[in-house]
Amino acid sequence: MPEIARIGVAFAERRIALRLTQQTLADLAGVSRSSVQSLERGSGSISFGSVIEIADALGLHVDVSAMAE
Repeated sequence: MPEIARIGVAFAERRIALRLTQQTLADLAGVSRSSVQSLERGSGSISFGSVIEIADALGLHVDVSAMAE
């Protein structure tokens, strides 16, 4: 599974656990509902800034680290 798809699943699970709709999450994060949908599906393009805003709204931390060689 591509990394963006794993991130999308984690974000969707957290949103559902918080009982938020995609629209409510989008409003809290200051992004469009289509951005939330794209991220949760792991498809389309979404800016890294939008990912950070959505993560913040969900109370999640985004960590970037080097890949194992």
